[in-house]
Amino acid sequence: MQEKRGISQYRNGFSLTLAPERLNDPKKWQTPKLIFVNSMSDLFHEEIPEDYIRKVFQVMNDTPRHTYQILTKRIERVKKICSELTWSNNIWLGVSVEKNDNHYRVDILKRIPSQIKFISYEPLLELINQYNYENIDWVLVGGESGGKARKMEEGWALSLKNTCLAQKVPFFFKQWGKKENNPNHDDPTINKSSPMHAKGGCMLNGEFFRNYPKIKQNGTAFKYR
Repeated sequence: MQEKRGISQYRNGFSLTLAPERLNDPKKWQTPKLIFVNSMSDLFHEEIPEDYIRKVFQVMNDTPRHTYQILTKRIERVKKICSELTWSNNIWLGVSVEKNDNHYRVDILKRIPSQIKFISYEPLLELINQYNYENIDWVLVGGESGGKARKMEEGWALSLKNTCLAQKVPFFFKQWGKKENNPNHDDPTINKSSPMHAKGGCMLNGEFFRNYPKIKQNGTAFKYR
């Protein structure tokens, strides 16, 4: 596989590739940014050295003007090295949960000292049982994308939305993944020309749900948008 858009991290395709030369890039960005860390990988992948993870955390600690979102499936490793990391207030940690069997990841997440804790039900592959979202700040839901994407039922997403509403947890519906899975074929966000376009569209039961967690910075509560 050739480098993706000239980015050297893709020189080995999707094989794990470290990029130490890019670690200090956030220090150059003066405007505050919301940064998704390792959007194509997992910072806590078993092949990433602990020393490299500590360096990533050091950069995040040194740039409090930015907010960093980390999403992982390997929450057990987070638990193992958690005490060796500094969890500054600009670090958000989330876990992927595709099915009910993976809720154990949330139970571990609740014990990690990150400022914001979130759950990403993407891809959502079944109806999620009632769950207590105490100490969880944000829930996201999305359907699987790609040619072999599995179907997400509207009722599954609505059930999570209703649970979040009842428990006063911000709910974010990201996408259907495939337009064939979207029950509303007139959803305008299916069209790439829509300013709200997402894969397969992003309206749920005729509405947008794009809520973010409220956080406190310098004593002031605000929302990221």
